[in-house]
Amino acid sequence: QAQFVESGGGLVQPGGSLTLTCTASGFNFPNYVITWYRQSHGRERERVAVITGGGLANYATSVKGRFTISRDNAKNTVYLQMNSMKPEDTAVYYCKAATGSIDFWGQGTQVTVSS
Repeated sequence: QAQFVESGGGLVQPGGSLTLTCTASGFNFPNYVITWYRQSHGRERERVAVITGGGLANYATSVKGRFTISRDNAKNTVYLQMNSMKPEDTAVYYCKAATGSIDFWGQGTQVTVSS
């Protein structure tokens, strides 16, 4: 059974850092494009960062220069390193693995940026 499990959320102060992790099992992870999304209360879901199987990455303007997406295909894991965090980064963060018409979602993890 395919699974995509997130970890790493929590509370961080403004200016701080946090790393989110998604670990895959049950599907051929290197073949999938991985996307991190976030959604905060009352707002639409936002695509934060995306990375191809070969490691090409793209970012939302709101996080460019502060967040880094990376993947380790040998470990079936993708990371989102978040630096210089702001209160507006507060949201539930989700990872998605997709190829063609198939996709798998993580369960979501809460990130709160507050002093």
